Amino acid sequence: IAGIMQHVEEAGIHSGDSACVLPPHALGDEMLGAIREQTIGIARELGVVGLLNVQFAIHGEDGLHVIEANPRASRTVPFVSKAIGMPLAKLACRILLGERIADLSLPRDMTPSHVCVKEAVLPFDRFAGADSLLGPEMRSTGEVMGIAKDFPAAFAKAQAAAGMKLPTSGTVFITVADGDKPAATGIATLLHDLGFEIIATRGTAQALGRMGIPAKEINKIGEGSPHVVDWIERGAVNLVINTPVGTGARTDGYEIRSAAVARGIPCVTTIAGGMAAARAISAARRGEPEVISLQEIHAHTTGVH
Repeated sequence: IAGIMQHVEEAGIHSGDSACVLPPHALGDEMLGAIREQTIGIARELGVVGLLNVQFAIHGEDGLHVIEANPRASRTVPFVSKAIGMPLAKLACRILLGERIADLSLPRDMTPSHVCVKEAVLPFDRFAGADSLLGPEMRSTGEVMGIAKDFPAAFAKAQAAAGMKLPTSGTVFITVADGDKPAATGIATLLHDLGFEIIATRGTAQALGRMGIPAKEINKIGEGSPHVVDWIERGAVNLVINTPVGTGARTDGYEIRSAAVARGIPCVTTIAGGMAAARAISAARRGEPEVISLQEIHAHTTGVH
């Protein structure tokens, strides 16, 4: 097994649009063992020769479900190859032509000691009025890679490479669906501790206030100016965290996300992405990230070009 990648966003976001982490940043050894066991079983039952891409979903602590199994390469093969320092496409071709895995002298464990994050490059800033909300339809037009010693720093590098450089200070606007409010308090706590001013619409501000997190309450669009879009358009917001309540061109969320994209303000539309962003900001505050080349990382391997 060349690599196990964990999506940052929860299931429901297309894998091509989701940030992915290798090795997984929030899975225990027991679950990783189950994933390996199921993958090997699927490969053997299907009689796969060459590459196999399997997508799993984890529900609760023990619910491991197979979404799909594709006996082919995928767009993540170049990413995984760079992450582990092994030319997977070349190795797969050798196997397809008759060589055995046992003859390739592969290491038993290919898990890298560093952390690699793949982030999607999204085209929203090129289309006026485009909604940056992620969903099951793939919208990305490219991918970037961030490498560091830990997940927060690697995630911050990937965000910067994708054109969404996260702020290290300023004002964050948070408005989330009712079901996301408990989790949003964790994000707000971390950002508040980092010195960010937090503004929010009434429901979110009240939820944060009940947890002792100060948040300035501002109007929804329908409540009149000055409302949240006014704040965004005059450059008074440095980061937007908005999970959807409804969809369509007339919802507040759509207007907020469109205004953020138009101003080049980072806009996060999932709770998992929001927490990853907050942790990345914390890592960025510790100083400039270390720059290291793939050649230096994989100096001990051969065949990497």
